[in-house]
Amino acid sequence: MSLHSVCWRNAAIYTPEGIVSQGTLVVDGNGRIAAIGGPELAIAPDLQVVDASGLLLLPGMIDVHIHGGNGCGVMAGEYEQLDGISRFHAAHGTTAFLATTTTAPLEQIKRALNEAAHAIQRGVSGAALVGIHLEGPYINEKRRGAQSKADIRTSTPAELEELFEAADRLIKLVTLAPEADGGLEAVRRFADWGVTVSAGHSDATYEEVAEAIRHGVRHTTHHFNGMSPLHHREPGLAGAGLLLPELTTELICDGIHVHPAIVKLLFELKGPMRVCMITDAVECAGLPDGDYDDVTMRDGHIYLKDGSSLAGSSLTMIQALRNAIRFTGYPLEKLLPSFTQVPARQIGMDDRKGSLQPGKDADFILVDPDLNVCLTVVGGKTVYRRTASDGTRA
Repeated sequence: MSLHSVCWRNAAIYTPEGIVSQGTLVVDGNGRIAAIGGPELAIAPDLQVVDASGLLLLPGMIDVHIHGGNGCGVMAGEYEQLDGISRFHAAHGTTAFLATTTTAPLEQIKRALNEAAHAIQRGVSGAALVGIHLEGPYINEKRRGAQSKADIRTSTPAELEELFEAADRLIKLVTLAPEADGGLEAVRRFADWGVTVSAGHSDATYEEVAEAIRHGVRHTTHHFNGMSPLHHREPGLAGAGLLLPELTTELICDGIHVHPAIVKLLFELKGPMRVCMITDAVECAGLPDGDYDDVTMRDGHIYLKDGSSLAGSSLTMIQALRNAIRFTGYPLEKLLPSFTQVPARQIGMDDRKGSLQPGKDADFILVDPDLNVCLTVVGGKTVYRRTASDGTRA
């Protein structure tokens, strides 16, 4: 069923061409952007008009690395949990995301993939679930971080095909260790299937990363974390991500996974169009501090209970944006592509999403000057509206 056409007036609209002051954005009845212009833009007299004076209208943020949030998790393999994840993250500025798996028993992974594919086809009520990120189980034990040691596997062509079909071929991104046995063959297969291949949870040398790029690797997973570090005699995967232009680097910008000074360094070296901001949010993101299954959360920081590793984050995209502005000193408009255009490009959806342009999906957020989320719109439909009872920042 089509939506009513709506005109959003008087916002500062952030487009790839620049900021439109006192801007006008028209959404058509199919949930796409029909027009963008200044206050002089003529509109049809029968349009519903919404006054957004004093607010910023930003492209919706796209998170390609979400495990959960607000008590809901991808690996539960249940539609209601995926829907809960979509609603939680929509309230924090995300308009599209990839359901991200973890290293687990094969049957559990297949169930999670199958249910995520079902949810994509059915649709969810918050941020759009647009694909799947297969993180593991084909990773390096040495760099596993919080991933299950017991469930790390060696890939085979038959098993890769099995997982791809379990996901109804909706995997958009895969994280693997290219140096592991079968790793390069897995890179080739996923790349041939149109999946963006990311090096992560990997102990690859610089030369091994360069070889993996020749086979199809184009992305790194939560850069600096779960990978061979930068050393002056062996640059490792961390150094390769900084230096090799083919690689786009994911970044968890919570100030814990990566020091603020290194956040700035990454942006200075790679530039915003080669940084892909993510949350790596897990099930307890958004919940109070405490113990949850095999993790504990203190001051919003999540660790395995044995203290051996960070275990995902409680970050939201809107908080990551605030942090990035503070850590880098860059203006909002310079950083936005890392939250919008880059993730859309990396999962092959930049023809529809990632920027405010006529013909693209009407995915956007309205924020106040302090970057509090007031409204989230996905495909022209309002999926989150801040109320007076929302006493804290989204």
